[in-house]
Amino acid sequence: MMRSHAATAAHPRIRHQARRKAGHGALTLLIDRFLLLPIGAVIALVWANTAPESYFHFSISFGFVVNEIGMAFFFALLTQEIVEALMPHGALHSWRRWSLALIGAAGGIAGATAVYLGFVYYQYETILATGWPIVCAVDVAVAYYTLKIILPRTGALPFVLLLGIATDVFGILVVAPRHPVLEEHAGGAALLVGALGLAALLRVLHVRTFWPYLAVCGTLSWLAFFREGLHPAFALVPIVPFLRHEPRRLDLFADPPDDDATHHFEHEWNVVVQLILFLFGLVNAGVLLQGYDSGTWAVMLAALVGRPLGILAAVGLAVAAGLHLPHRIGWRELVVLALASSTSCVFGLFFATGILSIGPVLSQLTIGVLATAAGALLAFGAARLLRVGRFAAR
Repeated sequence: MMRSHAATAAHPRIRHQARRKAGHGALTLLIDRFLLLPIGAVIALVWANTAPESYFHFSISFGFVVNEIGMAFFFALLTQEIVEALMPHGALHSWRRWSLALIGAAGGIAGATAVYLGFVYYQYETILATGWPIVCAVDVAVAYYTLKIILPRTGALPFVLLLGIATDVFGILVVAPRHPVLEEHAGGAALLVGALGLAALLRVLHVRTFWPYLAVCGTLSWLAFFREGLHPAFALVPIVPFLRHEPRRLDLFADPPDDDATHHFEHEWNVVVQLILFLFGLVNAGVLLQGYDSGTWAVMLAALVGRPLGILAAVGLAVAAGLHLPHRIGWRELVVLALASSTSCVFGLFFATGILSIGPVLSQLTIGVLATAAGALLAFGAARLLRVGRFAAR
């Protein structure tokens, strides 16, 4: 029996299936933890600094497809999850969960913007002032997974999600009409009205599959945004509310069970979006590391210092006025939460490419955006120093 079992285990087909299973598990881990984006960014950095000519040719060739078309699916998925989280019985439905978070978001935006502009004008680098919306970005996925490790099963998760979402929505409203490449053409508004009307009709007809909404209504909306001079990556956002939704609870970025048509589509959509984020990092994160300058330090100081201080100050004033901190969150946990919100990689890169053309200014700010990844490390360091969450004394 032992010889038979060993022979079976050594069979080439069995080994091939085992390798396929291991490879599938590794890919699932990368997708579930949003690791494809940083992998793409690392590849881009190495490529740009070892073979810059070929990298920038690749980046320019594929930039439009990835940034203007592919990223529309990312923002659509994020909108889908936000809508479900705000539904009754969703993670962010109660006003007690979102009121203080919105105040914290406003404080973070004010603090980051003030530090950025203050540093820029102090250095007499006024040309960098137009890049201030870049610091109005929070990488929600990084903040979520950082706090999920440090402060699991607490009110920190929905709090930081809504804080990050509100910050990013503000940045989107600033960036969307500021795209430097697109020209305005007539007829965009009519196309958008037609896209929304058709989406509403599909909803009335109880169309259950998602693809007609995205393929037909989404295409019309994308053309409308393009013709109106708005950033077309946001074109699917007004279409998403017409899709089918189910309340999403605490784990906003958790992979839901594949038990019905809605969740099955989310599984497929999530895989597509992760591959798009990999390409997004590959196309946009490749900068020459010797290109750092005042803009780099301005972004880093704004994100790692200005935003946490702004969040803490705003929340402190709100609590003094009578609002309450989330469940099982004290001031030590709030410090960790504020530092976890200082990373801005995905949205920071997107905002940078949305308002600046390729050149030295964009390179400076992009390096600063990538360097804000240190915010997650600062959050872990603060948690260990303050002994909160998993680092609390037993």
